[in-house]
Amino acid sequence: GAARARSASPGSPPVLDGSFLLSPLGGLMGAQAVLGLLVWSLIAATTYHLHAAYGWVMFVSLFFWILTLLFFITYLLQLDQKFYMIPWPLVLMIYNAVATVLYITAFVTCAAAVQPTSWRQWDYNRRAAASFFACVTMITYGVSTFFSFRAWKGLGSNAATSQVTDHA
Repeated sequence: GAARARSASPGSPPVLDGSFLLSPLGGLMGAQAVLGLLVWSLIAATTYHLHAAYGWVMFVSLFFWILTLLFFITYLLQLDQKFYMIPWPLVLMIYNAVATVLYITAFVTCAAAVQPTSWRQWDYNRRAAASFFACVTMITYGVSTFFSFRAWKGLGSNAATSQVTDHA
């Protein structure tokens, strides 16, 4: 609404968008940030450096956690309105699709590398928990891909209304 229009002017400071936090996109991004943090922190608390498979899981989870935080801040501060020349719905859809695919590989890798006969019981527990949270994170990125696709295609909105309100 009016707050988004005010923040779009080049010289104005960023404005927090509280409604973003209540939107499906904001809720999913928040969940992805929390779940991604759980995945990489659980793996980091083990002797992951001794197993190459966990290096991949660590890379995927940390990389997408940082990027998700950047996207979250971008939308929360309405910086997407300042950089209007970037096709944000398309960028977000591609990002979520890539994150989904790579989290599938991270989840499968993490789950396959968990060994119940590990000599350190706490490593087993943390790795098993990381596998579970990697699966849940993968699902949230998949759901975000669906919503991002709908936003990119403009589904759920009236094209005539959106053109009138976008240019007003």
